[in-house]
Amino acid sequence: MQILVSGSLAYDRIMDFPGKFGDHILPEKIHILNVCFVVNGLSEKFGGTAGNIAYSLALLEEKPLILATCGKDFDRYQKWLEQIGLDLTGIRCIEDEFTAGAYITTDMADNQITGFNPGAMNHTSEFDFDGLPAGDKVAIISPGNTDDMLRYSRSYKERKVPYIFDPGQQIPALGGERIQEIINGAQLVISNDYELEMIKKATNWDTGDILERADAVITTLGENGSLVITPEATTEIAAAKADRVIDPTGAGDAYRSGLLKGLVLGRDLADAAQWGAVCASFAVECYGTQEHRFDMPTFTARYDRNFV
Repeated sequence: MQILVSGSLAYDRIMDFPGKFGDHILPEKIHILNVCFVVNGLSEKFGGTAGNIAYSLALLEEKPLILATCGKDFDRYQKWLEQIGLDLTGIRCIEDEFTAGAYITTDMADNQITGFNPGAMNHTSEFDFDGLPAGDKVAIISPGNTDDMLRYSRSYKERKVPYIFDPGQQIPALGGERIQEIINGAQLVISNDYELEMIKKATNWDTGDILERADAVITTLGENGSLVITPEATTEIAAAKADRVIDPTGAGDAYRSGLLKGLVLGRDLADAAQWGAVCASFAVECYGTQEHRFDMPTFTARYDRNFV
């Protein structure tokens, strides 16, 4: 079965400030704020929702097709994705833009100041779905270009491709009407608990209203696991135990990868969510969203320890 993964491709540029932001910001002068934080160097990581999900799917021995845009500085990221055997034919390069980039500065109290440049993500992918080969498919629509997110959902419904809707940080940009349209006909709506409340507020729907239009809702709860909600029942899925917890960033995208792998294998939704929980447990063991490693025997052993 072919997996279609849409969303963003981005460079995460991470900096650490050896102090506390609050010590250098004068509250009485906030209206004329002008500060400079000297950081302890910079590390660059590959990221973005589509890249992160596709990466963990590759570890799970899948070869998803990435649907996204990139910029003129994509060469390093491209080599990385090619090394792990991913199909990049669905990525459109915008030659006069930079690949989307997040510039994240964290202080000693774990406060963060982030600047995000959408760059190439401001452009649509212009992917031609008519060129896809025949065969079974499943898709995930993750946060990326909002026009693409809507167009993908229409294309999937037209072609009867089951899709997961993962609006994430694009909830405000999408707005209620477009969120309603994408939910209507989705196989699954996935979000964390805060994002679910944002979806409800934007659409004026409650969970029951969403379930009248989508087959199921999954709500991730961080270290407290996740909930699989269908019209028939709510099932609690425990978080899988990691060997160590270094950084939770990227765990949500890894969860989605494991979930997709479970669905491709024909597992029921609760079992597929357990696959998601196990995949997320590997992501939190590393600093960065595409730094974790595992092979299928290691993955299966952890699954068995947690859920068998």
